[in-house]
Amino acid sequence: MEVLLGKTLSELKILTSVLGMPGFTARQIAGWLYQKKVTSIDEMTNLSLAHRERLKQQYVLGRTEPAKQQRSSDGTVKYLFSVANEKNIETVFIPDKERATLCVSSQIGCKMNCLFCMTGKQGFAGQLTSDEILNQILSIPESDSLTNIVFMGMGEPLDNTDELFKSLEILTADYGFAWSPKRITVSTIGILPGLKRFLDETKVHLALSLHSPFPDERQSLMPMEKIYPATEVFDLIREYDFSHQRRLSFEYITFGGLNDDIRHASALVKLIKNIPCRVNLIRYHAIPGIDLPASNLEAMTAFQAYLNSKGAICTIRASRGEDILAACGMLSSAV
Repeated sequence: MEVLLGKTLSELKILTSVLGMPGFTARQIAGWLYQKKVTSIDEMTNLSLAHRERLKQQYVLGRTEPAKQQRSSDGTVKYLFSVANEKNIETVFIPDKERATLCVSSQIGCKMNCLFCMTGKQGFAGQLTSDEILNQILSIPESDSLTNIVFMGMGEPLDNTDELFKSLEILTADYGFAWSPKRITVSTIGILPGLKRFLDETKVHLALSLHSPFPDERQSLMPMEKIYPATEVFDLIREYDFSHQRRLSFEYITFGGLNDDIRHASALVKLIKNIPCRVNLIRYHAIPGIDLPASNLEAMTAFQAYLNSKGAICTIRASRGEDILAACGMLSSAV
């Protein structure tokens, strides 16, 4: 049986045409899926009974509830979802005053093998489909209260561009969730072909994982630097306007004594010169089997102060959910 969830309006129009339904039923189905958030085809009551039965013969809705959840002492909640081929993914809900952010996964595991990331250590086990991506957003108890979505969970989003872009279309289109692109951020290490498509075809915010301004150091942390050098990523982003709707941020995990001194801060200032952006400093969260030191707050504060003194906007991101392995770099589908 095929899945309805995750289909764009154009795909729904093809579907309804094949099933002999009027053209307007495609938008009706989209409304039930993405606005009314129904959990069964039987709830689509403005479709005739015959049309609902015809749908049910070939399609299922595609909604699944989380298999497990863990709640942190700081209010962060990590959800485990079962996906295709008996695999699992994790999704993290982060409440913070008036903001309610969901950290969404785009792959089962990851191919990038960044040294500091637990997801990469488990290897790659498959791409998530658009229905599996959107189900994370629709099927958590806090779905209706979400204010922001960040594609910073398991996987590299721009290594799964087709399903990512379908999901982004549905999230922002008037027939779908009708969210402003300003409420969505996609994080990437800088997969150049996918990044160019992303910049050309979407308007959502971009977060680039940097972690060192020096190519050799960055490659030791992120092997994909060899294939997609940060210098080429910077050449590309300089061709686009980040001064208005789309926000650009650089994610910078700090490691004690490795990349958190003024030499690195000075090189970083030169690298981002004349690019409207912000830098988010993230404390390294230790993962099993990896001997990397975490920065202390004093070093991070000095790094932030240097960047701010040079006119760069720099913030220190608060760690959330570390006690349940839900913080940055700690997600894994191991049950």
